[in-house]
Amino acid sequence: MFRKTRVTRAVGKTLTLVLLGTCFLPPTAFSQINATPRDGLTLIDAVEIALRRNPLTRATSAGRELAGAELSEAESRRLPALIATGSFTRSNNPVFVFGSLLEQGQFGPENFAVDSLNHPNAINNFRSSLTLRFPVFDRRETATRIASARIRQEQAEHQTSLVEQQIRFEVIKSYYGVLLAQAKLKVAEDAVRTAEADVKRARDLVETGVVVQSDLLAARVQLSQFRQQDIQMRGELVTAVAALNTALGLPIETPQQPSGELVDRRFTVDGIEALSAQALQNRPDYQKAVLSFRETSAQLHGARGEWLPRVDAFVSTGISTEHLTSGSGDYAAGATVSFNVFDAGRKTRIAQARAAQSIANAEQERLANQIRFEIVRAYQQYVSARERLEAVAEVSAQASEALRIVQDRYHAGITTITELLRAETALVRAHSDVLAARYDQYLSYANVLMATGQLKDAGVFGS
Repeated sequence: MFRKTRVTRAVGKTLTLVLLGTCFLPPTAFSQINATPRDGLTLIDAVEIALRRNPLTRATSAGRELAGAELSEAESRRLPALIATGSFTRSNNPVFVFGSLLEQGQFGPENFAVDSLNHPNAINNFRSSLTLRFPVFDRRETATRIASARIRQEQAEHQTSLVEQQIRFEVIKSYYGVLLAQAKLKVAEDAVRTAEADVKRARDLVETGVVVQSDLLAARVQLSQFRQQDIQMRGELVTAVAALNTALGLPIETPQQPSGELVDRRFTVDGIEALSAQALQNRPDYQKAVLSFRETSAQLHGARGEWLPRVDAFVSTGISTEHLTSGSGDYAAGATVSFNVFDAGRKTRIAQARAAQSIANAEQERLANQIRFEIVRAYQQYVSARERLEAVAEVSAQASEALRIVQDRYHAGITTITELLRAETALVRAHSDVLAARYDQYLSYANVLMATGQLKDAGVFGS
Protein backbone atom coordinates (compact mmCIF):
# COMPACT_ATOMS: atom_id res chain seq x y z
CA MET A 1 0.00 0.00 0.00
CA PHE A 2 1.51 3.35 -1.00
CA ARG A 3 1.95 6.12 1.50
CA LYS A 4 -0.52 8.92 1.12
CA THR A 5 1.69 11.48 2.85
CA ARG A 6 4.66 12.66 0.87
CA VAL A 7 8.03 12.96 2.51
CA THR A 8 9.32 16.49 2.71
CA ARG A 9 12.19 17.66 0.51
CA ALA A 10 14.53 17.85 3.52
CA VAL A 11 13.73 14.31 4.58
CA GLY A 12 14.22 13.15 0.99
CA LYS A 13 17.69 14.68 0.87
CA THR A 14 18.56 12.99 4.16
CA LEU A 15 17.44 9.60 2.84
CA THR A 16 19.50 10.04 -0.29
CA LEU A 17 22.67 10.91 1.65
CA VAL A 18 22.24 8.00 4.05
CA LEU A 19 21.70 5.43 1.29
CA LEU A 20 24.56 6.71 -0.84
CA GLY A 21 26.90 6.32 2.14
CA THR A 22 26.24 2.58 2.44
CA CYS A 23 27.56 -0.47 0.66
CA PHE A 24 25.02 -0.12 -2.14
CA LEU A 25 27.42 1.27 -4.69
CA PRO A 26 27.44 0.95 -8.47
CA PRO A 27 29.24 -2.11 -9.89
CA THR A 28 32.36 -0.10 -10.78
CA ALA A 29 32.75 0.99 -7.19
CA PHE A 30 31.92 -2.46 -5.85
CA SER A 31 34.64 -4.05 -7.95
CA GLN A 32 37.19 -2.09 -5.95
CA ILE A 33 36.45 -3.92 -2.68
CA ASN A 34 39.76 -5.09 -1.22
CA ALA A 35 41.57 -3.45 -4.16
CA THR A 36 43.65 -1.19 -1.91
CA PRO A 37 47.10 -2.77 -1.40
CA ARG A 38 47.85 -3.77 2.17
CA ASP A 39 51.01 -5.10 3.74
CA GLY A 40 50.47 -8.75 4.44
CA LEU A 41 50.78 -12.26 3.13
CA THR A 42 50.93 -12.58 -0.65
CA LEU A 43 49.83 -15.70 -2.49
CA ILE A 44 53.37 -16.43 -3.69
CA ASP A 45 54.72 -16.11 -0.15
CA ALA A 46 51.95 -18.39 1.10
CA VAL A 47 52.87 -21.04 -1.46
CA GLU A 48 56.54 -20.84 -0.52
CA ILE A 49 55.71 -21.23 3.17
CA ALA A 50 53.50 -24.23 2.45
CA LEU A 51 56.14 -25.92 0.31
CA ARG A 52 58.62 -25.55 3.17
CA ARG A 53 56.40 -26.47 6.09
CA ASN A 54 53.74 -28.84 4.79
CA PRO A 55 54.35 -32.42 6.06
CA LEU A 56 53.67 -33.81 2.59
CA THR A 57 56.73 -31.96 1.29
CA ARG A 58 58.94 -33.63 3.87
CA ALA A 59 57.45 -37.01 2.98
CA THR A 60 58.17 -36.58 -0.74
CA SER A 61 61.69 -35.40 0.04
CA ALA A 62 62.27 -38.57 2.03
CA GLY A 63 60.82 -40.56 -0.87
CA ARG A 64 63.37 -39.04 -3.27
CA GLU A 65 66.19 -39.86 -0.85
CA LEU A 66 64.93 -43.43 -0.55
CA ALA A 67 64.77 -43.82 -4.35
CA GLY A 68 68.27 -42.41 -4.68
CA ALA A 69 69.58 -44.83 -2.06
CA GLU A 70 67.91 -47.76 -3.83
CA LEU A 71 69.58 -46.76 -7.10
CA SER A 72 72.99 -46.47 -5.46
CA GLU A 73 72.52 -49.88 -3.85
CA ALA A 74 71.53 -51.42 -7.18
CA GLU A 75 74.50 -49.90 -9.02
CA SER A 76 76.87 -51.11 -6.31
CA ARG A 77 76.11 -54.70 -7.33
CA ARG A 78 78.19 -54.15 -10.46
CA LEU A 79 81.27 -53.43 -8.37
CA PRO A 80 83.54 -56.21 -7.08
CA ALA A 81 83.27 -57.37 -3.50
CA LEU A 82 86.43 -57.43 -1.37
CA ILE A 83 86.16 -59.93 1.47
CA ALA A 84 88.71 -60.24 4.27
CA THR A 85 88.61 -63.32 6.50
CA GLY A 86 90.63 -64.63 9.39
CA SER A 87 90.43 -67.93 11.24
CA PHE A 88 92.22 -69.96 13.88
CA THR A 89 92.09 -73.73 14.06
CA ARG A 90 93.90 -76.27 16.27
CA SER A 91 93.48 -79.94 15.42
CA ASN A 92 95.32 -83.27 15.15
CA ASN A 93 93.20 -84.40 12.21
CA PRO A 94 95.68 -86.07 9.81
CA VAL A 95 94.30 -84.35 6.77
CA PHE A 96 94.19 -81.00 8.56
CA VAL A 97 97.73 -81.34 9.86
CA PHE A 98 99.07 -82.44 6.49
CA GLY A 99 97.38 -79.60 4.63
CA SER A 100 98.22 -76.96 7.24
CA LEU A 101 101.89 -77.88 7.19
CA LEU A 102 101.86 -77.46 3.44
CA GLU A 103 100.04 -74.12 3.68
CA GLN A 104 102.51 -72.87 6.30
CA GLY A 105 105.53 -74.00 4.26
CA GLN A 106 106.74 -76.20 7.11
CA PHE A 107 106.32 -79.65 5.57
CA GLY A 108 109.57 -81.65 5.73
CA PRO A 109 110.84 -85.17 5.07
CA GLU A 110 110.11 -86.21 8.64
CA ASN A 111 106.46 -85.62 8.04
CA PHE A 112 106.39 -88.54 5.57
CA ALA A 113 106.79 -91.02 8.42
CA VAL A 114 103.81 -93.35 8.50
CA ASP A 115 103.24 -92.87 12.22
CA SER A 116 103.47 -89.12 11.81
CA LEU A 117 101.01 -89.21 8.94
CA ASN A 118 98.53 -91.42 10.80
CA HIS A 119 98.90 -89.97 14.28
CA PRO A 120 100.22 -86.42 13.99
CA ASN A 121 100.52 -84.03 16.91
CA ALA A 122 97.97 -81.23 17.03
CA ILE A 123 99.08 -77.97 15.46
CA ASN A 124 97.77 -74.39 15.23
CA ASN A 125 96.82 -72.73 11.98
CA PHE A 126 96.19 -69.03 11.69
CA ARG A 127 94.67 -68.31 8.27
CA SER A 128 94.18 -64.81 6.85
CA SER A 129 92.88 -64.22 3.35
CA LEU A 130 91.65 -61.45 1.06
CA THR A 131 89.24 -62.36 -1.75
CA LEU A 132 88.04 -60.19 -4.61
CA ARG A 133 84.83 -61.40 -6.24
CA PHE A 134 83.06 -59.73 -9.14
CA PRO A 135 80.13 -60.79 -11.31
CA VAL A 136 80.86 -61.16 -14.99
CA PHE A 137 77.25 -61.94 -15.93
CA ASP A 138 74.52 -62.34 -13.31
CA ARG A 139 71.60 -63.28 -15.57
CA ARG A 140 70.44 -59.63 -15.84
CA GLU A 141 69.70 -59.39 -12.12
CA THR A 142 71.77 -56.25 -11.57
CA ALA A 143 70.63 -54.62 -14.80
CA THR A 144 67.01 -55.24 -13.82
CA ARG A 145 67.54 -53.83 -10.34
CA ILE A 146 69.20 -50.71 -11.72
CA ALA A 147 66.48 -50.16 -14.32
CA SER A 148 63.76 -50.54 -11.69
CA ALA A 149 65.57 -48.24 -9.26
CA ARG A 150 65.99 -45.54 -11.90
CA ILE A 151 62.32 -45.76 -12.78
CA ARG A 152 61.35 -45.48 -9.12
CA GLN A 153 63.62 -42.45 -8.84
CA GLU A 154 61.78 -40.82 -11.73
CA GLN A 155 58.49 -41.74 -10.10
CA ALA A 156 59.64 -40.07 -6.90
CA GLU A 157 60.34 -36.87 -8.84
CA HIS A 158 56.87 -37.00 -10.41
CA GLN A 159 55.36 -37.66 -6.99
CA THR A 160 57.13 -34.56 -5.69
CA SER A 161 55.69 -32.51 -8.55
CA LEU A 162 52.22 -33.94 -7.89
CA VAL A 163 52.35 -33.14 -4.18
CA GLU A 164 53.66 -29.64 -4.83
CA GLN A 165 50.79 -28.95 -7.22
CA GLN A 166 48.29 -30.31 -4.70
CA ILE A 167 49.76 -28.04 -2.04
CA ARG A 168 49.57 -25.03 -4.38
CA PHE A 169 45.93 -25.83 -5.12
CA GLU A 170 45.07 -26.04 -1.42
CA VAL A 171 46.89 -22.77 -0.73
CA ILE A 172 45.11 -21.01 -3.60
CA LYS A 173 41.78 -22.40 -2.43
CA SER A 174 42.26 -21.35 1.18
CA TYR A 175 44.03 -18.06 0.41
CA TYR A 176 41.22 -16.78 -1.78
CA GLY A 177 38.79 -18.34 0.65
CA VAL A 178 40.04 -15.86 3.26
CA LEU A 179 39.74 -12.98 0.79
CA LEU A 180 36.19 -14.11 -0.05
CA ALA A 181 35.25 -14.30 3.62
CA GLN A 182 36.72 -10.84 4.26
CA ALA A 183 34.87 -9.30 1.33
CA LYS A 184 31.56 -10.93 2.28
CA LEU A 185 32.03 -9.75 5.85
CA LYS A 186 32.56 -6.21 4.54
CA VAL A 187 29.32 -6.47 2.58
CA ALA A 188 27.51 -7.77 5.67
CA GLU A 189 28.89 -5.00 7.87
CA ASP A 190 27.84 -2.33 5.37
CA ALA A 191 24.41 -3.93 5.14
CA VAL A 192 24.07 -3.77 8.92
CA ARG A 193 24.98 -0.07 8.92
CA THR A 194 22.44 0.57 6.20
CA ALA A 195 19.76 -1.36 8.09
CA GLU A 196 20.56 0.57 11.28
CA ALA A 197 20.13 3.81 9.33
CA ASP A 198 16.82 2.51 7.95
CA VAL A 199 15.59 1.74 11.49
CA LYS A 200 16.61 5.18 12.77
CA ARG A 201 15.00 6.91 9.82
CA ALA A 202 11.80 4.86 10.16
CA ARG A 203 11.65 5.61 13.88
CA ASP A 204 11.96 9.34 13.22
CA LEU A 205 9.26 9.18 10.56
CA VAL A 206 6.91 7.25 12.85
CA GLU A 207 7.42 9.81 15.60
CA THR A 208 6.54 12.59 13.18
CA GLY A 209 3.53 10.67 11.92
CA VAL A 210 4.81 10.42 8.36
CA VAL A 211 4.75 6.59 8.26
CA VAL A 212 2.99 3.91 10.23
CA GLN A 213 4.49 1.56 12.88
CA SER A 214 4.69 -1.36 10.43
CA ASP A 215 7.46 0.43 8.50
CA LEU A 216 9.60 0.53 11.64
CA LEU A 217 8.91 -3.14 12.36
CA ALA A 218 9.88 -4.11 8.80
CA ALA A 219 13.13 -2.17 9.08
CA ARG A 220 13.93 -3.90 12.39
CA VAL A 221 13.30 -7.32 10.85
CA GLN A 222 15.75 -6.57 8.05
CA LEU A 223 18.32 -5.30 10.56
CA SER A 224 18.03 -8.59 12.45
CA GLN A 225 18.54 -10.57 9.26
CA PHE A 226 21.62 -8.57 8.28
CA ARG A 227 23.08 -8.95 11.78
CA GLN A 228 22.67 -12.71 11.48
CA GLN A 229 24.54 -12.62 8.18
CA ASP A 230 27.26 -10.55 9.83
CA ILE A 231 27.64 -13.13 12.60
CA GLN A 232 27.76 -15.96 10.06
CA MET A 233 30.39 -14.16 7.95
CA ARG A 234 32.61 -13.61 11.01
CA GLY A 235 32.51 -17.33 11.75
CA GLU A 236 33.30 -18.17 8.13
CA LEU A 237 36.29 -15.81 8.24
CA VAL A 238 37.70 -17.57 11.30
CA THR A 239 37.22 -20.93 9.60
CA ALA A 240 38.83 -19.68 6.39
CA VAL A 241 41.91 -18.44 8.27
CA ALA A 242 42.19 -21.81 10.02
CA ALA A 243 41.99 -23.57 6.64
CA LEU A 244 44.74 -21.32 5.27
CA ASN A 245 47.00 -22.02 8.25
CA THR A 246 46.41 -25.74 7.83
CA ALA A 247 47.45 -25.54 4.18
CA LEU A 248 50.54 -23.56 5.20
CA GLY A 249 51.50 -26.08 7.87
CA LEU A 250 51.12 -23.45 10.61
CA PRO A 251 49.14 -23.52 13.88
CA ILE A 252 45.50 -22.85 13.06
CA GLU A 253 45.34 -19.85 15.42
CA THR A 254 48.14 -17.99 13.59
CA PRO A 255 46.87 -14.52 12.55
CA GLN A 256 46.84 -14.01 8.80
CA GLN A 257 46.23 -10.93 6.67
CA PRO A 258 46.34 -11.81 2.97
CA SER A 259 47.29 -8.89 0.76
CA GLY A 260 45.81 -10.31 -2.43
CA GLU A 261 42.79 -9.05 -4.30
CA LEU A 262 39.59 -10.88 -5.17
CA VAL A 263 38.99 -8.75 -8.23
CA ASP A 264 37.49 -9.45 -11.61
CA ARG A 265 40.11 -11.24 -13.72
CA ARG A 266 39.93 -13.13 -17.00
CA PHE A 267 41.99 -16.25 -17.66
CA THR A 268 42.85 -17.92 -20.96
CA VAL A 269 41.90 -21.59 -21.21
CA ASP A 270 42.47 -23.82 -24.25
CA GLY A 271 39.91 -26.21 -25.67
CA ILE A 272 39.24 -29.69 -24.31
CA GLU A 273 41.35 -31.52 -26.91
CA ALA A 274 44.39 -29.30 -26.28
CA LEU A 275 43.94 -29.60 -22.52
CA SER A 276 43.72 -33.39 -22.77
CA ALA A 277 46.94 -33.55 -24.76
CA GLN A 278 48.67 -31.31 -22.23
CA ALA A 279 47.41 -33.45 -19.36
CA LEU A 280 48.71 -36.71 -20.85
CA GLN A 281 52.06 -35.05 -21.35
CA ASN A 282 52.36 -33.19 -18.05
CA ARG A 283 50.27 -34.97 -15.41
CA PRO A 284 52.68 -36.43 -12.82
CA ASP A 285 50.32 -39.27 -11.89
CA TYR A 286 50.01 -40.33 -15.54
CA GLN A 287 53.78 -40.19 -16.00
CA LYS A 288 54.09 -42.41 -12.93
CA ALA A 289 51.72 -44.90 -14.57
CA VAL A 290 53.82 -44.85 -17.74
CA LEU A 291 56.93 -45.52 -15.67
CA SER A 292 55.17 -48.36 -13.84
CA PHE A 293 54.56 -50.06 -17.16
CA ARG A 294 58.22 -49.59 -18.07
CA GLU A 295 59.26 -51.08 -14.75
CA THR A 296 57.13 -54.19 -15.23
CA SER A 297 58.60 -54.57 -18.72
CA ALA A 298 62.10 -54.41 -17.24
CA GLN A 299 61.16 -56.97 -14.60
CA LEU A 300 59.77 -59.31 -17.26
CA HIS A 301 63.01 -58.97 -19.22
CA GLY A 302 64.94 -59.74 -16.05
CA ALA A 303 62.78 -62.75 -15.21
CA ARG A 304 63.48 -64.25 -18.62
CA GLY A 305 67.19 -63.88 -17.87
CA GLU A 306 66.89 -66.72 -15.35
CA TRP A 307 67.23 -69.09 -18.31
CA LEU A 308 70.78 -67.84 -18.83
CA PRO A 309 73.95 -69.02 -17.02
CA ARG A 310 75.69 -67.02 -14.30
CA VAL A 311 79.40 -66.23 -14.56
CA ASP A 312 81.51 -65.01 -11.61
CA ALA A 313 85.24 -64.43 -11.29
CA PHE A 314 87.43 -64.25 -8.20
CA VAL A 315 90.97 -63.55 -7.06
CA SER A 316 92.18 -64.40 -3.56
CA THR A 317 95.36 -64.25 -1.58
CA GLY A 318 96.10 -65.56 1.90
CA ILE A 319 98.67 -66.50 4.46
CA SER A 320 98.80 -69.46 6.85
CA THR A 321 100.99 -69.49 9.95
CA GLU A 322 101.34 -71.41 13.18
CA HIS A 323 102.66 -68.69 15.51
CA LEU A 324 101.60 -65.39 13.80
CA THR A 325 105.25 -64.62 13.19
CA SER A 326 105.99 -66.55 10.06
CA GLY A 327 104.11 -68.42 7.43
CA SER A 328 103.52 -69.03 3.80
CA GLY A 329 101.43 -67.00 1.37
CA ASP A 330 99.37 -68.24 -1.53
CA TYR A 331 96.92 -66.96 -4.15
CA ALA A 332 94.18 -68.27 -6.37
CA ALA A 333 92.26 -66.93 -9.35
CA GLY A 334 89.44 -68.40 -11.31
CA ALA A 335 85.89 -68.21 -12.57
CA THR A 336 82.68 -70.13 -12.06
CA VAL A 337 79.83 -70.78 -14.42
CA SER A 338 76.51 -71.97 -13.04
CA PHE A 339 73.23 -72.80 -14.69
CA ASN A 340 69.94 -73.77 -13.10
CA VAL A 341 69.13 -76.98 -14.90
CA PHE A 342 65.81 -77.26 -13.09
CA ASP A 343 63.99 -74.46 -11.23
CA ALA A 344 60.33 -75.19 -10.59
CA GLY A 345 59.49 -71.53 -9.87
CA ARG A 346 61.15 -70.01 -12.91
CA LYS A 347 58.18 -70.22 -15.24
CA THR A 348 55.89 -69.00 -12.47
CA ARG A 349 58.02 -65.91 -11.88
CA ILE A 350 57.98 -65.12 -15.59
CA ALA A 351 54.19 -65.53 -15.64
CA GLN A 352 53.90 -63.19 -12.63
CA ALA A 353 56.02 -60.56 -14.37
CA ARG A 354 53.90 -60.84 -17.52
CA ALA A 355 50.69 -60.46 -15.49
CA ALA A 356 52.12 -57.42 -13.67
CA GLN A 357 52.90 -55.88 -17.05
CA SER A 358 49.30 -56.42 -18.21
CA ILE A 359 47.97 -54.85 -15.01
CA ALA A 360 50.24 -51.81 -15.41
CA ASN A 361 49.13 -51.39 -19.02
CA ALA A 362 45.47 -51.57 -18.05
CA GLU A 363 46.01 -49.09 -15.22
CA GLN A 364 47.71 -46.67 -17.58
CA GLU A 365 44.77 -46.89 -19.99
CA ARG A 366 42.26 -46.45 -17.15
CA LEU A 367 44.10 -43.41 -15.84
CA ALA A 368 44.21 -41.86 -19.32
CA ASN A 369 40.43 -42.20 -19.58
CA GLN A 370 39.99 -40.78 -16.09
CA ILE A 371 42.21 -37.81 -16.95
CA ARG A 372 40.18 -37.07 -20.09
CA PHE A 373 37.03 -37.07 -17.97
CA GLU A 374 38.64 -34.77 -15.38
CA ILE A 375 39.64 -32.39 -18.15
CA VAL A 376 36.06 -32.22 -19.43
CA ARG A 377 34.75 -31.66 -15.90
CA ALA A 378 37.34 -29.01 -15.04
CA TYR A 379 36.79 -27.20 -18.33
CA GLN A 380 33.02 -27.16 -17.94
CA GLN A 381 33.33 -25.99 -14.34
CA TYR A 382 35.50 -23.11 -15.47
CA VAL A 383 33.16 -22.17 -18.32
CA SER A 384 30.21 -22.36 -15.95
CA ALA A 385 31.96 -20.19 -13.36
CA ARG A 386 32.94 -17.62 -15.99
CA GLU A 387 29.42 -17.42 -17.44
CA ARG A 388 27.88 -17.34 -13.97
CA LEU A 389 30.16 -14.43 -13.07
CA GLU A 390 29.02 -12.53 -16.13
CA ALA A 391 25.40 -13.23 -15.22
CA VAL A 392 25.66 -12.18 -11.59
CA ALA A 393 27.67 -9.07 -12.54
CA GLU A 394 24.78 -8.07 -14.79
CA VAL A 395 22.32 -8.84 -12.00
CA SER A 396 24.39 -6.71 -9.63
CA ALA A 397 24.24 -3.77 -12.04
CA GLN A 398 20.49 -4.26 -12.43
CA ALA A 399 20.04 -4.47 -8.66
CA SER A 400 21.95 -1.20 -8.23
CA GLU A 401 19.75 0.51 -10.80
CA ALA A 402 16.62 -1.02 -9.27
CA LEU A 403 17.56 0.32 -5.85
CA ARG A 404 18.14 3.77 -7.29
CA ILE A 405 14.70 3.74 -8.87
CA VAL A 406 13.05 2.45 -5.69
CA GLN A 407 14.84 5.13 -3.67
CA ASP A 408 13.46 7.81 -5.96
CA ARG A 409 9.97 6.34 -5.73
CA TYR A 410 10.27 6.06 -1.97
CA HIS A 411 11.45 9.66 -1.69
CA ALA A 412 8.50 10.70 -3.83
CA GLY A 413 6.14 8.80 -1.55
CA ILE A 414 4.80 6.50 -4.23
CA THR A 415 6.12 3.18 -2.85
CA THR A 416 6.46 1.46 0.50
CA ILE A 417 9.44 0.75 2.71
CA THR A 418 8.85 -2.93 2.03
CA GLU A 419 9.86 -2.47 -1.58
CA LEU A 420 12.89 -0.42 -0.52
CA LEU A 421 14.04 -3.08 1.93
CA ARG A 422 13.51 -5.77 -0.68
CA ALA A 423 15.67 -3.84 -3.14
CA GLU A 424 18.40 -3.40 -0.54
CA THR A 425 18.33 -7.11 0.27
CA ALA A 426 18.50 -7.99 -3.42
CA LEU A 427 21.60 -5.81 -3.87
CA VAL A 428 23.34 -7.35 -0.85
CA ARG A 429 22.64 -10.79 -2.25
CA ALA A 430 23.84 -9.73 -5.71
CA HIS A 431 27.11 -8.37 -4.29
CA SER A 432 27.70 -11.59 -2.35
CA ASP A 433 26.94 -13.62 -5.47
CA VAL A 434 29.52 -11.62 -7.45
CA LEU A 435 32.18 -12.33 -4.82
CA ALA A 436 31.32 -16.03 -4.74
CA ALA A 437 31.37 -16.22 -8.55
CA ARG A 438 34.79 -14.58 -8.66
CA TYR A 439 36.08 -17.07 -6.12
CA ASP A 440 34.61 -19.96 -8.12
CA GLN A 441 36.28 -18.68 -11.28
CA TYR A 442 39.67 -18.45 -9.54
CA LEU A 443 39.26 -21.94 -8.12
CA SER A 444 37.98 -23.49 -11.34
CA TYR A 445 40.93 -22.05 -13.27
CA ALA A 446 43.32 -23.48 -10.68
CA ASN A 447 41.51 -26.79 -11.09
CA VAL A 448 42.07 -26.66 -14.87
CA LEU A 449 45.79 -26.13 -14.30
CA MET A 450 45.79 -28.95 -11.76
CA ALA A 451 43.97 -31.28 -14.14
CA THR A 452 46.53 -30.60 -16.88
CA GLY A 453 49.51 -30.92 -14.54
CA GLN A 454 50.53 -27.28 -15.02
CA LEU A 455 49.81 -25.73 -11.63
CA LYS A 456 53.47 -24.83 -11.16
CA ASP A 457 53.35 -21.07 -10.66
CA ALA A 458 50.92 -19.25 -8.41
CA GLY A 459 51.96 -16.01 -10.06
CA VAL A 460 49.39 -16.57 -12.82
CA PHE A 461 46.79 -15.33 -10.33
CA GLY A 462 48.52 -11.99 -10.08
CA SER A 463 49.62 -11.98 -6.44
